[in-house]
Amino acid sequence: MSTIGLFGMIIAFAGVAIGSVCLIISQALRGGRRKGSADTFAWAGAVAHILAFVALGVCCGLLVFCFMTGDYSIEYVLLEHSEAEGALGVLYRFAGLWAGREGSLLFWAWLISAFNVVVAVRVMKRDEPIDCMALLVSGLVLTAFVAVMLFSESNMPFTATAAPYVDSSGRLTSTGSMQGMNPLLEHWAQAIHPPTLFVGYAGLTIPFAYAIAALIVNDPSKKWVERASRFAMFSWLFLGIGIGLGCVWAYVVLGWGGYWGWDAVENSSLLSWCVALALVHSFTVYRKRGAFKRWAVMCACLTFAFVITGTFITRSGIVQSVHAFEGDPVSLVLFGALIGVSLLAGIVGLLARWKSFGPGENDIMESLVSRDAAYYFNNVIMVVFTVVLCYLTVSSALPSWLPFGGQSLSAGTYNAIARPLGVVYCAIIAVCPLLSWVKTDPKAFWKKARIPAVCAAVMFVALMAYFATTLYPAYDAIIQAGGTEAEELASEGPVWYYNGIAVVGFAVASLLFFNTLFMIGRTVGARAKATGKNPVAAFFGGLRADAPRFGGYITHFAMSIILVGLIGSSMYVSDEVDYVDYDQDSDTGGTFVIQNYELRFTNSEVNQSVNGKQIDYMTEFDVYDTNSGAYVGHVTPSVTLQSATQQTKLNASVIGFPTHDLFVVYRGVNDAGQLSMDVRVNPLISFVWVGFALLVVGTAIAALGRRKPMPVAAKPAEGGKADASDAQPATAKA
Repeated sequence: MSTIGLFGMIIAFAGVAIGSVCLIISQALRGGRRKGSADTFAWAGAVAHILAFVALGVCCGLLVFCFMTGDYSIEYVLLEHSEAEGALGVLYRFAGLWAGREGSLLFWAWLISAFNVVVAVRVMKRDEPIDCMALLVSGLVLTAFVAVMLFSESNMPFTATAAPYVDSSGRLTSTGSMQGMNPLLEHWAQAIHPPTLFVGYAGLTIPFAYAIAALIVNDPSKKWVERASRFAMFSWLFLGIGIGLGCVWAYVVLGWGGYWGWDAVENSSLLSWCVALALVHSFTVYRKRGAFKRWAVMCACLTFAFVITGTFITRSGIVQSVHAFEGDPVSLVLFGALIGVSLLAGIVGLLARWKSFGPGENDIMESLVSRDAAYYFNNVIMVVFTVVLCYLTVSSALPSWLPFGGQSLSAGTYNAIARPLGVVYCAIIAVCPLLSWVKTDPKAFWKKARIPAVCAAVMFVALMAYFATTLYPAYDAIIQAGGTEAEELASEGPVWYYNGIAVVGFAVASLLFFNTLFMIGRTVGARAKATGKNPVAAFFGGLRADAPRFGGYITHFAMSIILVGLIGSSMYVSDEVDYVDYDQDSDTGGTFVIQNYELRFTNSEVNQSVNGKQIDYMTEFDVYDTNSGAYVGHVTPSVTLQSATQQTKLNASVIGFPTHDLFVVYRGVNDAGQLSMDVRVNPLISFVWVGFALLVVGTAIAALGRRKPMPVAAKPAEGGKADASDAQPATAKA
């Protein structure tokens, strides 16, 4: 099996190498009398990239086959296989393909080759220089990925299994029998989380490739943006899904009750997501206005650079994380070089094409109160935040003479930056659709904003009532109780500032909620009037005919819901850690009280898997409301022990309510025979999950739908230039 896999890797490398050479020759032959020869070499280069895709697909399929059949002749399969049973066991075995460093690198390379096939098919059909150069740039990236696997032993996924895992007769040793997938990874969300991220990472190679291609062929038109926009949206969609699934996994598996801890590897995925968001907004302005040309090119390069930076953090070993792969010096060199080359290519290319990609008449910003300015600050905030986040993430590996150098920063440090910036960012996208291009007339703005503002005020009052009766009392109780938790909370700012951020955040969320809702209503009304359809038919007609606009509305609507959820579930969590008395002989126990909930022990069980390799220690509690005495629900938190490796996994049990979660974790038995419990009340966390789902829906509509303008005539905006988007206001396509 390892020999077949190695052969497939060689074919893939030959395919991308030959394909790149053919595309270079094709470009060299253009512009003269050898157009026919140029077309032939371009066609050959496209075919070679398709061959590489097939070869890498065979390599991935080979690993999956070994995982499914239990063939441990390949060392990677032995180290990353799962022995879980049932339907989820099949999923976990399949997930072995991307569970480790070598397999995930192979899977990522195959995904890049899959996106390359889309470009290659376009080259074979049209053979335009910009497509050929984009395929060349993306092909060179793929060449680097395949080369690092083929020529680096530590990254080769097809190394044959040998000592110390097998003996001279080919049988697994005791050491080999203890290998396998980390039990923490055996969860449905974690099994799906990495491939969705890799789809996003791989897809962002294409906008970068088209940006460099536009510089090479000196084409500042919006052609390259039109080619790359769908790839950017599609990639941002999958990055968002991947990050969301990672949050779900962290919430229910790691046993700490949160979903984002500012871990280095968590941050690495957020880096590319934030810059990709700026890229999507830049593309919107480039397509609609022909502006932000240099910014869009550089943003595409930055996005790819931060994709590689995230991988660099995860695989190089320079930053310690429970999620990171084992450090690899080859990855350190390869991904470090890719970061430098991608940034250098953008900078040098822009300097060479400075005049061609210079500002046009629509790049002039006459007023800070305009849609142009909103897009500009939108992008600046995202890029600046990403740069700062990246610096703080790698600060522990930096020299001590630099700010924060050699220090591992707390979550509070990240929160101090992210919270105010996040509120400001949401405020910008809340008002952006109400502004006009170039300059906004105050009267026109107020006419659009007054009704949403009144509705937002009502929603804000309701949120403040919840804040005063539920959130602030929880905060005050922690501060009054004292101890480590109170000190950590106090370190995040004075009482007025900490709670002030929450209040302002609720106000911004209210504005964003209703501004977006009314923009949807106004657009649907305009479409209904223009087409003669009823509002429902006009809405769904808009989804089909102008998907990016409606998708953008839905994503902004989702952001307002997420903002409310983030404030409650990250700033006002009540946490109680204590012990419950337990008598093993009679299997009876005591109670646990948090806020208005009482957990009463009912039972404990010890369950062993059929193969005997996993033991599940489960406790059961009935939950009652202490105010009314009513039965609320039943929780069954447990600890899973992997017999061979003695690794444990905490399985939280959650009761969800509309406004909060009751989160229960069982951590085992202490020396006194008591049950160690960690119970939390997480306010408004359901808003995070609902908002995340809407964000995915909106982004999917924007990424996969058609781009056809709605049939409404443009009218001159008061105080600004006539523009189609003034008659049909568009939000940023997030």
